[in-house]
Amino acid sequence: MQEFIFQTPIDMTENKTDRLDTILNELKTLVVAFSGGVDSSYLVYHAKMLKNVKLIAVTIRTPYIPKREINEAIEFTATHGIIHSIIDVPFQEIIRDNPVNRCYLCKKILFNKIIDFARENNYRFVVDGTNADDKGEYRPGLKALKELEIRSPLAEAGITKKEIRELARKEGLSIWDKPAMACLLTRIPYETEITEGVLKMIEDAETLLFDKGYPGTRVRVHEDIARLECLPGFIEKIINDPERELIVAHLKKIGFRYISLDLEGYRTGSMNSELKKND
Repeated sequence: MQEFIFQTPIDMTENKTDRLDTILNELKTLVVAFSGGVDSSYLVYHAKMLKNVKLIAVTIRTPYIPKREINEAIEFTATHGIIHSIIDVPFQEIIRDNPVNRCYLCKKILFNKIIDFARENNYRFVVDGTNADDKGEYRPGLKALKELEIRSPLAEAGITKKEIRELARKEGLSIWDKPAMACLLTRIPYETEITEGVLKMIEDAETLLFDKGYPGTRVRVHEDIARLECLPGFIEKIINDPERELIVAHLKKIGFRYISLDLEGYRTGSMNSELKKND
């Protein structure tokens, strides 16, 4: 797992968690859009600790969400006694060609499903795990959430990603140092037709790398090339890995012709670099 160093003043974090409690208590009944990541995991766990809050965690299952994420979401809620429901959503043709506004379109579709679920089950609000840091990044999906009036308690309380990890660690949650994860569509260049076969190749490749000791590695696809983005500390490791040739052979067996290692390593939204060039 990644190594995280925390320097957040405890009193500052406590003030923010007080604000979080106030927000959640005001909402009272809510559906948490639960991906199984660190942010939504901490949010749903913390909300469950509040006596006056009624909640249910809802996870969307689609062809472009890794099965590992779904299984970990199921395991987390079962471990902590959190009511959990899964909504199956087929691949939406409107994002088949991976348009530039894909994230916006996808969030609109998926969160409308969750809103319908909330209404049908008498929950007043839908919330998600957006944190205070997300507001400063290129995240077109946030526009969709705003339009749909989705609440983001962690962001509203001013809690950052680093603070969430520290709070989760203090609570003894095993996911506190879990690497960030995004949907598999982020591994494919914009304006590229997406097939279920390519999605399976990406998922199989990332699962292999996870099992070989490289969690959080992204497999970015450029036609028949797999470009690996590793977390800090893993680049030198994979270069010197005695199993490197075996890993390459497995990735080629999955269907990739060439395997490249990106020396810049993992960075959020690396596929957005072309958009910035065209601005």
